Amino acid sequence: MVRIAAAFLLALATALTAGAATADDRPLTVVELYTSQGCNSCPPADAFLGELAERDDLLALSFHVDYWDYIGWKDPFASRAHSDRQRQYAARFGMRYVYTPQMVIDGVAQVTGSDRSAVLAGIKKAQGRDPVPVAIEATGSGSVTVTVGAGNAGGPADVWLVVFDREHATDVRRGENRGRNLRNFNVVRRFERLATWHGEALTIPAAMSEGSVASDACGVIVQEQRSGHVLGAASLSLAATR
Repeated sequence: MVRIAAAFLLALATALTAGAATADDRPLTVVELYTSQGCNSCPPADAFLGELAERDDLLALSFHVDYWDYIGWKDPFASRAHSDRQRQYAARFGMRYVYTPQMVIDGVAQVTGSDRSAVLAGIKKAQGRDPVPVAIEATGSGSVTVTVGAGNAGGPADVWLVVFDREHATDVRRGENRGRNLRNFNVVRRFERLATWHGEALTIPAAMSEGSVASDACGVIVQEQRSGHVLGAASLSLAATR
């Protein structure tokens, strides 16, 4: 596996030297913030996520949920699919409810998103693992290629493509945050399952929609189906592809 990882990283470095879009070749810990512009306790967690998004050892993502929309402000980035993903985590964690702001770290730990010390402790605990080698590379014409190296699979894992915007500022006119200008970071706009990984090396081409091409960045997450554990992740800036 060491030989595979070394060859994989060498190929990635060669691609970047040749002018491919900027990608991360170091292990990334995935931090998912479940948030809503309709929740008045979320802005501190949103700001903290913005700090985490600056770190090059993390793939920090904002998943906006839709179950706060009924109280007066419809979050423009909210998705039922994001709410469903959070509910799946709640079931894995043995929780009877979902809440915001919540951060899920590498799929195996959850903490209140505004609790800085708990989040940072969870990130530190998650790091140091031996991840599955993963990369995502722009291949032109609004397409990317995802590569997952071979490794020991404890069970089937999903390969997810995530497309996100680096930052949005929104003037909220109703609801609990009425009158505030809210800043959100690494806002997920598309989250799509590409394939199932069983331990074999995979190369997966993926077309980007017009809306996705307009976004700033994308990433790939390899995640065990049963436990939700993130086995590997990578990110890619789309700015260099335009």
